[in-house]
Amino acid sequence: MSTLEWTVELHTHTIYSKDCLTRLDRLPLICQRAGIDRLAVTDHNTAKAALEIARMYPMLIIPGEEIMTTEGEILAWYIKEEVPANLTPQETIGRLREQGAVIGVSHPFDRYRKGAWKLDALLRIVEDVEAIEVFNARCLHQEDNVKALEFAHQHRKLMSCGSDAHLPIEYGSSTLTTRPFANHADGLRQALKEGQRHGRLSSPLVHFGSTYAKWVKRIWPSTRPA
Repeated sequence: MSTLEWTVELHTHTIYSKDCLTRLDRLPLICQRAGIDRLAVTDHNTAKAALEIARMYPMLIIPGEEIMTTEGEILAWYIKEEVPANLTPQETIGRLREQGAVIGVSHPFDRYRKGAWKLDALLRIVEDVEAIEVFNARCLHQEDNVKALEFAHQHRKLMSCGSDAHLPIEYGSSTLTTRPFANHADGLRQALKEGQRHGRLSSPLVHFGSTYAKWVKRIWPSTRPA
């Protein structure tokens, strides 16, 4: 771990997401191998794993959640308690704001994602969110990331990036390089302002890994976390 700069991964999933089999006990080694100094755990519609492992490894894990609203997905960091799915965007943002979380939007224009946003819906909340994910390594078309980047510039938003990792091989494929920051929401906000984003698109084949994970959990319920 460098004392001069950190490599920060801002969007990842674990076995607590329905489409991922990565166990929590594997995360420290995955980070070590990928050169990740800070890892945001942002499972789908649950913060159970993120809050649990953040207590175990407070100097490694940023607790977060990727939350499906009635309009699209919200990505949040430094949460203190779980926010349920299927609330309106305004309700979701309000609950996150009460916690002091950093509030963002994940892969807003990915044409294949269930959690992508229609432009009019995104415009209704743009003043209430802080960050736009401008590079998601799982986007199949780079043009969708470019559209997010242009939107973030137009609305003067902080810009995040992430691998959206579901498989161990994906961790670190898109990261933020930044000076070390304080372990709280304001520290991350400053890092997003100052940091440099890096990323490469993942192979389209990683999506088959997510599909495989869904089927494994359906066939063998014992693979689901308690």
